[in-house]
Amino acid sequence: MKIGFIGLGNVGGKLAGSLLRNNFDLTVRDLNKRLTEPLKDLGAKVANTPKELAEQVDLIITSLPSPEVSAKVMESEDGIINGLSENKIWLEMSTTDENEVKRLGEKVIAKKAIPMDGPVSGGCHRAATGNIAIFVGGERKAFEKILPTLSVMGRKILHTGELGTASVLKVITNYLASVHLVALGEAWTVAKKSNLDLAKAYKGIAISSGNSFVHETESQIILNGSYNINFTMDLVLKDTGLFDDLAKKLNAPLEISPQIVEIFKDGQKKYGSRAWSSMIVKRMEDLNNINFRANGFPDELIDNEPEEKGYEI
Repeated sequence: MKIGFIGLGNVGGKLAGSLLRNNFDLTVRDLNKRLTEPLKDLGAKVANTPKELAEQVDLIITSLPSPEVSAKVMESEDGIINGLSENKIWLEMSTTDENEVKRLGEKVIAKKAIPMDGPVSGGCHRAATGNIAIFVGGERKAFEKILPTLSVMGRKILHTGELGTASVLKVITNYLASVHLVALGEAWTVAKKSNLDLAKAYKGIAISSGNSFVHETESQIILNGSYNINFTMDLVLKDTGLFDDLAKKLNAPLEISPQIVEIFKDGQKKYGSRAWSSMIVKRMEDLNNINFRANGFPDELIDNEPEEKGYEI
């Protein structure tokens, strides 16, 4: 199977790297040539347009920063849709809106091709090693066809159901991660002002009922002071906005979600759109005139688990 990958940012570039590392026939595309060159050096072909890429491969993967960018890549004159033909598969790995992926999916189906959504979860450090989790929505037969490809990009792979279900689940999990991160800012504030040893507090939380994936990962780079989670404030605002908008469409009044959106808007205003998302806890550091530094924590997360072939759960 020939694979095309469009969008080589913090996550996409690492997923594409996993495909190359496992000897897949790969063609890539990104507006930033600095992102395509390293993959070209490793053996990837480079397409001049999304349309050209779609014409040359069997599976087209997109990993892009917003629904608006995805729509442009799909629908422009030299976009993916105009390069599709019968039985080609489009896999949208961006975090996007359920209705948008279904809207684009209808245009893909009109070309007798197959649309799927496949967002990932677990952090950039796990994307680099092929150990990230992948949610996939779409036809079961198509899922089984691309499972060998998915199994080198991710470790735990879940078929969530019809097209769009993976995008809904991804938005939910990103919302939960954002809530956990904001809560950690308050937890570390109380720990610091109580004069706890923050390194020991980290271990205590990790073995307790208060533990979370966000604590195990993001607390480390918060305590280090680098905040370098490879994910930016604007992307969190996109994700929390998608969740909040979905709740409104479902006529589901929520209490915490609107506050989370406002907190991250404030964080973006204070520290900038491209500030690391984990800097949201700095609001509490600044408010209380403290810091959360502790010795022995890394400035960037590295996945130390061995790379394993992925599997369906």
